[in-house]
Amino acid sequence: MSCQSEHTNKVSIGTLLLENGINLPNVEIAYERKGNLAGEVIVVCHALSGNQATVGSKESPGWWSEFIGPGLYVDTNRYQVITINVLGGCNGSTGPKSINPETDKKYGATFPAVTIRDMVHSQYKALQKLGVKRVKAIIGGSLGGMQVLEWGHLYPQFSEILIPMAVSPYFTDYALAYNSIGRHAIKSDPLWDNGNYSEGTSIKGMEIARMVGLVTYRSESLFNDRFKRERKEGVEIEYQVDSYLKYQGTKFSERFDANSYLILLQAMDQYDIGLNRGGWQRALERVEAKIFMLSFYGDLLYPPPLAEELVKEMKELNKDATYLHVETRFGHDGFLVEFEKWGHHVKNILERKEVAECLT
Repeated sequence: MSCQSEHTNKVSIGTLLLENGINLPNVEIAYERKGNLAGEVIVVCHALSGNQATVGSKESPGWWSEFIGPGLYVDTNRYQVITINVLGGCNGSTGPKSINPETDKKYGATFPAVTIRDMVHSQYKALQKLGVKRVKAIIGGSLGGMQVLEWGHLYPQFSEILIPMAVSPYFTDYALAYNSIGRHAIKSDPLWDNGNYSEGTSIKGMEIARMVGLVTYRSESLFNDRFKRERKEGVEIEYQVDSYLKYQGTKFSERFDANSYLILLQAMDQYDIGLNRGGWQRALERVEAKIFMLSFYGDLLYPPPLAEELVKEMKELNKDATYLHVETRFGHDGFLVEFEKWGHHVKNILERKEVAECLT
């Protein structure tokens, strides 16, 4: 008999020692917990613009609600699914919008830098508080995929399976370049005011940063086929692609805190699973969980050959690893769509069934 639960909550993990040596006090971690509370636990790590609302509700479906849910590829009738909002985020976990207990004011731009490793340590502490001692799998794409890989090194016996998607063992210079543009756009906006902007301030630089990001998330062919150089009616020099990017940029800037965005960009920029560990190949030696690595055709930010190389290195180390390259026109965003192409493979991995990989 399964017990169904639908709630989003927070858990306090106390003081967290960050990788830079700073003790961050009164840390709270927000999470969503869905599914069969008697079932095996699956942890989801979200991407840069995501949050803990993976499944969501009927009224407000989550960002992976077509992938995770009753009877879906990750079946909540069978599994308990916990998604954790990242440390430094702006959807409930301690971040720049949180109150600094030493000043009784919001941290804002004074919030300390955090790393992917800090995020994973905070998640581990949160799961311990929730009574979770070991999990079936940890899944995530992009920034979430970075966390999944880091879980494998920091807590090698915590998860049976790791499913990193749309990610590579380190953040490439090409990806760094796009983040640099976004960061410069935000910090150059006079209303950003060195991070001391007031609640509700419309920061145009944030809109530009989102517009730049959107161009990297999708493929060239998808943009060309969708917009076809169509002009916007009533506006002589504006194209539909202009209108689309402006709309998405404005919408995002209204829901996402600029200081949090900068904190998360910096964490991504610094990511290298092999940093201070003798290189990424050496870092994989500590991984004990089975890895099912997914890459997506046309991913500009996390080149599929690097993902494939990681899996090959795992095999050289006699580790249990499988690679799947997904053909898609969605590029990096492939992990958010077209679940019919790859979702059943995830389902099979969770059920320990064979998956045909595509190593070259």
